[in-house]
Parts: sequence; structure tokens; C-alpha cells
Amino acid sequence: MEFIKPEIEYVELLPLLLVLGGACVGVLFEAVFPREVRRVPQVVLTMSVLVTALVSTIVVGTDLEEHAGGAGKGLVGAEGSVVVDGPTTYLWGLILVFAIGGVALFAERRLEGGVSAFTGQAAALPGTETEREASTKGLEHTEVYPLMLFAVGGMLLFPASGDLLTMFVALEVLSLPLYLLCGLARRRRLLSQEAAMKYFLLGAFSSGFFLYGAALIYGYAGSMTFAGINDAVRAGGGNQTLLLFGIGLLAVGLLFKVGAVPFQAWTPDVYQGAPTAVTAFMAAGTKVAAFGALLRLFYVAFGAERWSWVPMLWVVAIASMVVGAVLAVVQSDVKRMLAYSSVAHTGFILVGVLGVQSTDELGSTGYTSLEGVLFYLTTYGFAMIGAFAIVTLVRDTGGEATAYERWAGLGRRSPLAAGAFAFFLLSMAGIPLTAGFIGKWAVFTSAMSAGAWPVVLVAIGSSIVAITFYVRHIRLMFFTEPSTDGIGAVTQSSLLTSGTILVCLVATLLLGVVPGPVLDLVTHTGDFIR
Repeated sequence: MEFIKPEIEYVELLPLLLVLGGACVGVLFEAVFPREVRRVPQVVLTMSVLVTALVSTIVVGTDLEEHAGGAGKGLVGAEGSVVVDGPTTYLWGLILVFAIGGVALFAERRLEGGVSAFTGQAAALPGTETEREASTKGLEHTEVYPLMLFAVGGMLLFPASGDLLTMFVALEVLSLPLYLLCGLARRRRLLSQEAAMKYFLLGAFSSGFFLYGAALIYGYAGSMTFAGINDAVRAGGGNQTLLLFGIGLLAVGLLFKVGAVPFQAWTPDVYQGAPTAVTAFMAAGTKVAAFGALLRLFYVAFGAERWSWVPMLWVVAIASMVVGAVLAVVQSDVKRMLAYSSVAHTGFILVGVLGVQSTDELGSTGYTSLEGVLFYLTTYGFAMIGAFAIVTLVRDTGGEATAYERWAGLGRRSPLAAGAFAFFLLSMAGIPLTAGFIGKWAVFTSAMSAGAWPVVLVAIGSSIVAITFYVRHIRLMFFTEPSTDGIGAVTQSSLLTSGTILVCLVATLLLGVVPGPVLDLVTHTGDFIR
């Protein structure tokens, strides 16, 4: 049997290779550098790798050519395992931008008195003398930086997968480092470890459902590639039961990752217990990667079976919006409120997924579902990272002050921080002149054009409910007297956190006031290669 040399498109896959290669170098740094001096090399390496990968993504995106085998610009590389097209490069750029913001939050040391927010000795039991000794010495885990790069590598591969096996590998590569990162908080160790365990269990369910669904789809189509599955679905004649159960199980696996109802049960616990820098990175990056994978799976592999999965997503979208908005109203912790807000936003994004898939169907007005979802993910990510970055600043003697009563009167003590947080909340609520308003308008337009007006009506109603808890928190910050048993104060941060907040604030403002350039960019990304 003759060996056939595989062809790897190294130039087009350069962003992915840079990030994964940088993660491996970061592991070597842990072995070579003494613990006392690892932080600066790790931060410089991680930031350099992400910036270089972002630049290479821009270069790759501008050089994409028409795919000879079908619609869209790009290529199918790595022997069919990785697809580099317009949506892929846009999602790559988005993930890398959010990852750069995440690195800045990871590297912040001023808020904890010269050390990072990560524990100094993860192996030590909470409350033991070993843990206190590690804290006294100012130790910290610099392993968080290569772990983050591995997670980013998985996030880049997830929406670029060309077959189900590659998508499963990407799912595991992005998830496993996040399980570890969630359990490394310096303060409230038990809560952090509980969050890590719950996230691990959620991820195990997600992987199990996804893998079983992949097996059923292979039994139906005889192929793992999305193109082969699409051909089998269009040809018909296979076992329809295998197809439907396979679609359902794959959907469950991905809906776990995006935090949709009814698969969101422990998502707020994970958001609350994880280090806030990890929560910020995870809330934005994982959502972008998972929705990119979901779009590619349903539009490319199962696009011809739309009539089967659209009713399911109707139910999930409505449940996510209603449950997320209603439960966010009754929260008394800022991180849990933002977590349930994220569940509601998952429903809003799913509204966009239900929209029309091509400009031919849409007509001359509005945006396709792909364009609307990509723009919404952009606005959502900047608002979430900015909001969680501000949460890291509000502190009392016990660390981060996330209880509502600690935020009372914050607008009088720190008007700039409270004002920025209020602006992020208004964007999440979809108030005009913010990025969130344009994002909701884009996804609602495509859904209405597809005839999903009942879901859009529920989305509008859920948005009105969401305004209630967003405005309530703004009122708490600016118009409520603080209690006498302690209040939170904004701690002076370094340029890392302040710069991240400023960038997110400017992006949220510009995307709301002058969204045209980004909307044009999203429009010009083209369609998935089919």
C-alpha cells in the first residue's frame, strides 16, 4: 500500500498553529524558568502569540479566494479537517481580540496587593497551613497562561472544523483548560473548586451527547465530514430515525456549551465561583466559538434538513430568553445576574440562527442569520468583558464585592466606573445608541424575514423584562443610599484592566453609533463553504 503524503495548508492555518505552538512553548517556560520569574515571560509570550495570530488572521482573511467546489471564499484544509472561509476568519479575529482582553485581566496584580487573582498553591486544601504559607509568600500559578492558549486554540478550531471528529477534539481542547482555570481562584477557594467540578460535569455531559450523536450521524451518512453528511441528507433514503436522533444529540452537546435552557442549570454557579478574569474570557470566547460551531454544523451539514431542527430551536430560544430574563430579576449577586443575562442573550442569538440563510431569501433589506449572529456576538463579547472587568474593581475587605448591597451608592463614590458599568448594562438591554440595540435589530430582522415572528415577539417581551433588572442595578448604583454594614469601593487598577475597560467601552459605543464598518465587514465575510 502506497503512503500518500498529507497536504497541510500551513499559511492558512497559521493563526491556529501559532496559538497551539505558543501554548507548548508556555509549558516549556514552566519547566525552564524559576517560579519567581515566570510571570513576565509568560505574559509577554502569551500576548505576543495572540497579537501575532490576530495579524496573521487579518492577512489570511484578506487573501481568501473563491472556493472552487461551492459557495463562499476560502478552502478546505488539513485533508478536509479544517475549513478556512470568511466566517472562520471573522470568528478567529473575534476570539483573539477577546483573548487579548482576557490576558490583560489575567495579568492584573494591583487589585490583590501585588499578586494575581489566581491561587498560589492549587494542590493545597483550602484553609490549611500550606495554603496560608503559599499566600504569605505571594506565590501564583503562571500555568494559567499556557492553559489559556490551549483553550484559545480549541476555540479557534471549533468553528473551523470540517468534520465531526475534529469538532469533538476541538470541544475537548477548549473545555479541559477551562475546567482547571475555574478552580484556581485565590479567594473563596471552595466556591471556585465547586465551580470547576460543576463545569467539568457539564462538559462531560456535553461531550457524551455530542459523541453519541456523531456516531448516529455516521451510521446514517457513512461519513464524518460535513460535506458528506450534507450530500447524504440531500440524497435521502437513509434511516431517518438515526438522522433525527443524531441531530438532537449533537444539538444538546452544543447547547450545553452555549448555556441554553434547559442545559444552563450550573452555568450561574460556574460564573460566580470562577475567578472573574476567567469568567470574562469564558463568557465571551466560549460563546463565540460554540455558536460558530453550531452555525457551521446546522447550516452546512444539516441545512437541507432545516424543517427538522428549526422547531427544536424555536423552543430552546423561547425558553432561554424567558428563563434567563425572569431568573435574572430575582438575583442579588452581580455575577449571577450577568450569568442569567448571558442565558437570555443565548436565546437572542438563537433567534438569529432561526433567520434566513441567504441574501436571495432575504431580499434587499435586512441581514442574513449568519451576518446578524456574527454582529451580535461582537457586541455581546465587548459588553461582557467590560462588565466583568469592572466587577473585578469593586471590592471590600473580603475581596470582590459582588453582593448587590455593596454596590449601593457606587455612582457617587466612583462615577466613572459606575457610569461605564451602566453603559454596558444598557447595551445588554438593547437601548438605542448602544451596540446591543443594533445587534438585536440585526438578528430580529433576519428572524422576521424567515417567518419566526412569534419568537421575535417573545424576544421583545424578554428584552422589556431584562430592562427591569438592568435599570434596577443602575438605580442601585446612583440613587440608593448604601447600608451601614459595609460598602464596596472601586480599587485602583493598573493599565491592564483600565485599558481593557476603555477598549470595550469605546467599542460598545462605536458599534452603536457608527455600526456601518463592522456590519459591512460581517456582510463581506461571505457564507460557509458547503
